[in-house]
Amino acid sequence: MNVRALVFAVLSIVIACFAGRGLAGGFAGLGNDAAGFAEVVPGKRMAFPADFGAHPDYRIEWWYVTANLKDAAGTPYGVQWTLFRQALAPGAEREGFANQQVWMGHAAVTSAETHHFAEALARGGIGQAGVIAEPFKAWVDDWTFADLEGRPGSSSLSAKGDAFSYALTLTTNRAPVPQGEQGYSRKSERGQASYYYSQPYFEVSGTLTLSGRVIDVAGRAWMDREWSSQPLAPDQKGWDWFSLHLDGGEKLMLFQLRGEHDAAFRSGSWIGADGAVTPLAPDDIALTPGPAHDVAGRKIPVSWKVEVKSRRLSIETAPLNPESWMGTAFPYWEGPIRFRGSHVGEGYLEMTGY
Repeated sequence: MNVRALVFAVLSIVIACFAGRGLAGGFAGLGNDAAGFAEVVPGKRMAFPADFGAHPDYRIEWWYVTANLKDAAGTPYGVQWTLFRQALAPGAEREGFANQQVWMGHAAVTSAETHHFAEALARGGIGQAGVIAEPFKAWVDDWTFADLEGRPGSSSLSAKGDAFSYALTLTTNRAPVPQGEQGYSRKSERGQASYYYSQPYFEVSGTLTLSGRVIDVAGRAWMDREWSSQPLAPDQKGWDWFSLHLDGGEKLMLFQLRGEHDAAFRSGSWIGADGAVTPLAPDDIALTPGPAHDVAGRKIPVSWKVEVKSRRLSIETAPLNPESWMGTAFPYWEGPIRFRGSHVGEGYLEMTGY
C-alpha cells in the first residue's frame, strides 16, 4: 500500500471512530468500553503547564474554543475552533504510521445570516496534528492555537475554510477554572466522568474574513479542556451544553446529558466575578427546551429557558443564527447565543444527538 492509500485508509478509520452514525455506546461511541485506557478517578489535581498538553493514556480529549465577537458597528459574530484527539488502541504511543492517535479539527464562523464550517482529519505520528504543552501549541494542518512568544497570557488562534478564515489574539491574566470537583466532572450516576477545566476569561481581538471581506472584531472567548476514556454511559445519546458570559462579570457553565431511559443528568458551575467557583447540584438546574426548529432535517430546540435556583437566575436564550449546524463527521448544532431575563449576556450553546 502506498503512502497516499495508507493515509486515506487511516482517515476512513478516523471518520468511523468519530462518526455518530451506526455506533452504539452513546453519542459518537463515547460510551463504549474503554478497557486498557487510563481511568478518570476523583482526587487528581490539575497541573499546569502539563495539563495544557495531550493525555495519550486516555481514549478521548479535546481543546475547545468559542468566541462571541462584534465588529466596529456592533454586528455580532461567533467563532469556533476545536481539536479532538482519539486513541484507536491503548498502550505506549508508537512512532510514524504505527501511531494509534487520530485527530479531527472543527472550525466555524457564524453571523446572523450565515454559518460556515470546515473539518480537518489527521493522523498522529507524522507531524500533521498534535499538541505541545510548553510553549503551548495545538494544530491540525495549518490551523493553530498557540502561545505567542514573548507575550505571557496571549495566544494566537487561526483557521480557514472555503468561505471564511480568522486570525485572532486571545489574552488573559487569570488562571484556568477547574470544573466539577476540582476538575473531576461527573457525567452520570454510574461512574462516567472526565477531567475538565475551562478558561472563560479570554479577551479577543483580530480579524475575520467572510467571502473575501476582512472584518475587524473584538470580544470574549471561552476555552474548554476535557479528557476521559469513557465520558458517557452507553445509553446517553447526546448533550446540551451552555457556556455563558453574564454582563455582571460572572460566568456560568451548564450541561445535561440525555439518556434513552433515565432522566437527564445535569451539572454546572457558577463562576463569580472574583473567580470563585461554586459547583451546582443537579436539582439546582432546570433546562427547558423551547419550540423545535427544523435544522438539517432534524427537530432541534435552538432556544431554551435556563434556571439556577440558588442564584435566582431565570433567563431565556436565543440563537444568533438558528441554522448553526455543523455538518461534520458526527453532526451537531453549535452557535452563539444571547440571553435575557433575571440576567443578560451572551455565550455559546452546543447540542448533540438530535
